[in-house]
Amino acid sequence: MVMPRIRSRRRLVDIREAASTRLAGHVADSIANAEAVRAFAREPEEARIHARNVGDFGTKTLRSWDYQNLHVDTITAPMYVLTNTMGLIVALATNGATGAGLETVFITFSYYTGITRVMWEFNRIYRNLESALTEAAQFTELLLDPPVVVDAAETQAFAPAHYGIEMRNVCFRYEPAQSLLFEDFSLDVPHGAKVGFGLSGGGKTTITRLLLRFVDIESGAILMGGQRIDHIPQAALRSAIAYVPQDPSMFHRSIADNIRIGRPDATDQEVRRAAKLAHAAEFIEVLPRGYETLVGERGVKLSGGQRQRVAIARAILKDAPVLILDEATSSLDSESEALIQDALWTLMARRTAIVIAHRLSTVKRMDELVVLDHGKIVEKGSHDTLLARGG
Repeated sequence: MVMPRIRSRRRLVDIREAASTRLAGHVADSIANAEAVRAFAREPEEARIHARNVGDFGTKTLRSWDYQNLHVDTITAPMYVLTNTMGLIVALATNGATGAGLETVFITFSYYTGITRVMWEFNRIYRNLESALTEAAQFTELLLDPPVVVDAAETQAFAPAHYGIEMRNVCFRYEPAQSLLFEDFSLDVPHGAKVGFGLSGGGKTTITRLLLRFVDIESGAILMGGQRIDHIPQAALRSAIAYVPQDPSMFHRSIADNIRIGRPDATDQEVRRAAKLAHAAEFIEVLPRGYETLVGERGVKLSGGQRQRVAIARAILKDAPVLILDEATSSLDSESEALIQDALWTLMARRTAIVIAHRLSTVKRMDELVVLDHGKIVEKGSHDTLLARGG
């Protein structure tokens, strides 16, 4: 009777540990990919998953509680018995040496047994408390760290008539002690225009962070659809943008779940269509588990080019009116890039697009190219116009 009961409780503990792993893994995954969570306005979805995991872990813990006590006893009981046996031997030996009565021996031994048990329990509780306090301190530091960007006290509903982007006399620096990266910077991107940015170190990636409102400007204004982006909720702003970064974040989940990051309710058919347009289906469908393949922590099981194709599929599936590509093809070889170029242009159709790239093949078809140097526009125009000027 005992062994089947132990096996049953062992199974409950295994289930509890699996729930604990899912909970801790999701927290670590969300923190490691915090920028992707923000870029795709996934905070409510990640909070929902976390609440579900916490509830599941609590249920599994209660079911395995009895066995947890049994597990502790199987460790402490042998030591407890050994210690008490030694105590009894000492007591009996003392009885023979001192001539004390048998009642005195057993009373002394009873007190000794009680004290020993309390010491074992205290040691176990202390170790658990120390571990819990250490973990709590780490999370408290994280929670007390104030957010860099917060929504305005009174935000406006985001209901743009168009998705043009305008930067008016923007001033920005990352740290107060640093010099301004952008000073009175102005740029107009009409609705539906495709604008490419070039020249390394000029502040191109900073522009994407400003448009996504990962950081706030010091002065001036950034508008989308005629509305200041600092007057609208961050989630609403980012819901209107599909973002493909140079080093795309991958969650430790299936490939299908990674493609669904921007649209959790997308069907399997829609996921497969997006993967096909991004030329990701070619490598996904030859994997043993296909779209259910786990990509590993930060996507370590995929190559750089494969991660970027998954990120492009993610943007295609999101189908947002504004597209930001930050070196989206930098990890692709020439053959893969040629395949994806058509997919990118299909993706950019009827959308306002901001494209950052070093490769000429990526930007030469843009409506306008903007060349930045230390936060200033030094050249601007179509590819042919810049070539005619000798740019």
